Amino acid sequence: MKRICVTLITVVVSLASIQPALAGGVTGKVKAKGVKNSGDAIIYIDKIAGKTFSAPKEHSRIDQKNLMFVPHVLPVLSGTTVDFMNSDDVLHNVFSPDKCCDKFNLGSWPKGQSKSFTFKEPGCAATLLCNVHPEMEGYVYVVETPYYAVSAKDGSYEIKDVPAGKYTLKIWHEKLKGQEVAVEVPERGNATVDFEIHK
Repeated sequence: MKRICVTLITVVVSLASIQPALAGGVTGKVKAKGVKNSGDAIIYIDKIAGKTFSAPKEHSRIDQKNLMFVPHVLPVLSGTTVDFMNSDDVLHNVFSPDKCCDKFNLGSWPKGQSKSFTFKEPGCAATLLCNVHPEMEGYVYVVETPYYAVSAKDGSYEIKDVPAGKYTLKIWHEKLKGQEVAVEVPERGNATVDFEIHK
């Protein structure tokens, strides 16, 4: 009987030790003034004191399709490599004039091929351009935590699986500005934070 009790206690302790950390999320809506819709705003949790996050091994991806960068904006964790695919029947090029990403220029390549670049500097809002098609424009925004989301056209967003705690929530938009907000994420469920952004 004693052996059974000890075994049960061991199992309970083992299960407790592998329980995931309590986590909630952040949801809300962005109201963008002066633009056609409230999409493509990046909402993210700012740097957390004492914590660093390794870049994912899996690459992120931006496609060049129908003479557009898809997605138009892409948030990435610092150190993430982004693959730029060409899905059009014409040559495409990707370059950025911004110093924070070393003013990279990947040259031109045909349909079905891709080239890559690693974005390292936190806070970098890298403008993506194509010297073959000057009407094309996109953005990569570099953050320091893996907790971020991009707003839908109706302004809605959701950041999932955020460990419970107090954080600073920020927002970035290619044309508009908004104020950072203090947020406390619960152990279960979501905190709700709405933003209004304008010029």
